[in-house]
Amino acid sequence: MGPCYTKLSLAGAVLGVALLVAGCATVPETGRSQLLLISPAEEMQLGLTEFEKLKQNTPISRDPAVNAMVQRVGGRIAAVAPLPNARWEFVVFDKPDVPNAFCLPGGKVGIFSGILPITKNEAGLATVIGHEVAHAVARHGAERISEGLLIQLGGEALAVALDTKSQATQALVLQAYGVGSTVGVALPHSRGQELEADHLGLLYMARAGYDPREAVAFWKRFATYNEKHGGKPLEFLSTHPLDDRRIAEIERLLPQAEAEYRTRGGH
Repeated sequence: MGPCYTKLSLAGAVLGVALLVAGCATVPETGRSQLLLISPAEEMQLGLTEFEKLKQNTPISRDPAVNAMVQRVGGRIAAVAPLPNARWEFVVFDKPDVPNAFCLPGGKVGIFSGILPITKNEAGLATVIGHEVAHAVARHGAERISEGLLIQLGGEALAVALDTKSQATQALVLQAYGVGSTVGVALPHSRGQELEADHLGLLYMARAGYDPREAVAFWKRFATYNEKHGGKPLEFLSTHPLDDRRIAEIERLLPQAEAEYRTRGGH
């Protein structure tokens, strides 16, 4: 058995073990199988560390009304979100030109003030917070890290297999592998995670007592904002689904969310 074959077999074995581990986890509500190669504790520690850095390096809003609203909405969403051992924290970062939000592992939620004119009201804010909390519940961050590790291992195995080829051939094939894994795996999966977070977030806002129909109104306002600020990228090269697809998916899921809303006393 030659050294090249031995290295390739080892790389293949590592990939096989990783794929075996991948079948051990599923996303709550949707039941989708996912690849997770890091533990919840490791993921949470990453989130806590990064959030502390953000708080130290990013201005925080001192607006009492805004902070009270975010704490109120965040608390209601957190109460229905199944995230074990979460250390919930909701912080409004004073970034009026940044219409965005995020939730890091461990329950650390950041709202950039630039998104508040688009959310308009508490239900709009619940749409955003529900979506971001869903990313944490579904462990999308750990999934992306795991995918990156697996893609890296795949690239290393391919490099070993091409060991006897010319350097020019190796460079071309490895470059194609990089593009293929990004466009064919990482980006579609990222778009899938966004739609999954929309789905879960819609349920969370409904269970927290917010009308899920407001999610459609929010995303339409966000689509209008996008059109006014640079247009839309091609979907297959984007980490996020196009706005019209996102809205159509939310409308399709509304009956389920409205049923949840009614059980919480909504009309």
